[in-house]
Amino acid sequence: MTKRSKAYRDAAQLVDRSQLYTPLEALRLAQKTSSKNTDSTIDVVFKLGVDPRHADQMVRSTVILPNGTGKTARVLVFANGDKAEAAREAGADIVGGDELITEVAEGRADFDAVVATPDLMGKVGRLGRVLGPRGLMPNPKTGTVTMDVAKAVSDIKGGKIEFRVDKHANLHTVLGKASFGDAKLLENYQAVIDEVLRAKPSASKGRYIIKAAISATQGPGIPVDALAKAEA
Repeated sequence: MTKRSKAYRDAAQLVDRSQLYTPLEALRLAQKTSSKNTDSTIDVVFKLGVDPRHADQMVRSTVILPNGTGKTARVLVFANGDKAEAAREAGADIVGGDELITEVAEGRADFDAVVATPDLMGKVGRLGRVLGPRGLMPNPKTGTVTMDVAKAVSDIKGGKIEFRVDKHANLHTVLGKASFGDAKLLENYQAVIDEVLRAKPSASKGRYIIKAAISATQGPGIPVDALAKAEA
């Protein structure tokens, strides 16, 4: 069993795990139990009633957080010519074609999001073993394989995040920073829960959101009534 720090144990005592908190209550408690030394990230995780082994029950989507994530993502774009220039003008941090593909294949990893033009996906597809485990493989369904690279970069820089269910049917995503305060975190939570519900697969039967928890980085999980009205 992992030995927890005194700070974690003290924070955990503030959480009544026998009850379900409303989203606002959980967010307030997550801020209260966050580290006092850093501006902790606030996360949410959902346990979903899906079987990710079946393609028709995969949950994967994107959402633009109204108040951003609290971190400006470093965006890498695989593109050539005019599209490469458009990506740079939109604020992409790293842009390139064949040489950049080789660099990433050899281990370059100083980026948080990846966009690619369709014409390069034949080559970018070979990076699956590198980008896949980080959840960074470009995908048309999430708008990261596109000819409109400028919009894709702008959306990501503006707070667009991607989420997907893992093999254990857990879906984890960020809600922002503890310093955001109640109102901004609640707005971001509402955007996330709305999109998670919209992304429910038609093949999913029975209860869709089995349970949910909100937490600060290295803080205790706070059980939340995910479908309670998110109001301040």
